[in-house]
Amino acid sequence: MGFLNHNSAQASPLRLGNLPPFETGQDKGILLAQNSVGDNFVTAALNKAEAAVVQVNVSRTLAGTRNVPGSLRPFLGGGQPMPSNSRVLRGIGSGFVIDSNGLLLTNAHVVDEADTVTVSFQDGRILSGQVLGKDPVTDVAVIQVQAENLPTVTLGDSDTVRQGQWAIAIGNPLGLQETVTVGVISGTERSSAAIGIPDKRVGFIQTDAAINPGNSGGPLLNAAGDVIGINTAILQGAQGLGFAIPINTAQQVAQQLITTGQVEHPYIGVQMATLNPQVKQFINTSPNSGMQVETDQGILVVQVQPNSPAARAGVRIGDVFQTVADQSVTEASKVQRLIEKAGVGGKLPVQLQRHERTVTLTIQPEQLPPVETR
Repeated sequence: MGFLNHNSAQASPLRLGNLPPFETGQDKGILLAQNSVGDNFVTAALNKAEAAVVQVNVSRTLAGTRNVPGSLRPFLGGGQPMPSNSRVLRGIGSGFVIDSNGLLLTNAHVVDEADTVTVSFQDGRILSGQVLGKDPVTDVAVIQVQAENLPTVTLGDSDTVRQGQWAIAIGNPLGLQETVTVGVISGTERSSAAIGIPDKRVGFIQTDAAINPGNSGGPLLNAAGDVIGINTAILQGAQGLGFAIPINTAQQVAQQLITTGQVEHPYIGVQMATLNPQVKQFINTSPNSGMQVETDQGILVVQVQPNSPAARAGVRIGDVFQTVADQSVTEASKVQRLIEKAGVGGKLPVQLQRHERTVTLTIQPEQLPPVETR
């Protein structure tokens, strides 16, 4: 996602499929309070954070003989050297410094498959960067540059973010450095599946602050200038719909990448749907559902992966989670959070409704298998 097929391009945010529009929060026509010299809270937030916001430049070399085994290349083309037809793909994204000794956060898709990474700072310095680790499941990456006493952002608490609060996005859209856009928090805990990228595991912050190509990896700030998210995605074909990874999630992922180089993602191997009266009626009246549900509350098991932790524990299609880890569940996102909390190898007691019976099982989450690529 970080590369486009021409010599110099910006790393696009994740682009999502066409979906019904979400609410976009309060009217932005509110006049910003200004002092006598025209400054406002946006200016103050920018002044607090901008020195720590960087441009991430990446390149990847593609060669014509890239996929031909080296032992066979001398035998191709009559024994003559083959033209490599190599080309360099370049991309631009954003990032921000979280540690004065050279640790930066950005998106995993910005640096994916990069051969080289350089980081451009506001003061004009351009430093070589090393990707310490990246996690495609959450789209978080950590970059290290060799420097000391770098300016850093202030990390906020994304758990306190609420609809209607101000949101300020900083980044390098279309390669234009230090661009600022302003909006509001339009929603929180937007599930990856709901916004069209089910391979991610993030409860996204939704904002109508403009997030354009090149903004990927840049910070989303609150009115105090603290980072509350990492800008990552825009909804294709829609205006005013941008998404950011909550900074609390990003911090947890980054800490694991820094210490171990990989991230623990426990899974149990089920596809779930949150039940309500409308969903119950649809399932029970649809000739293609293949099941009947007795309740309109809880979390319906739509699919169970063969040989998964859930399958081995005895979970079946059509079961309805009523409690997980002794907590009642009415949203699929809460089940996922409880799985994450249990951790790989932990014990996860669940209570299911199976037709008219109550079934109690214990599931042991395992590490999420890597996604197979062709």
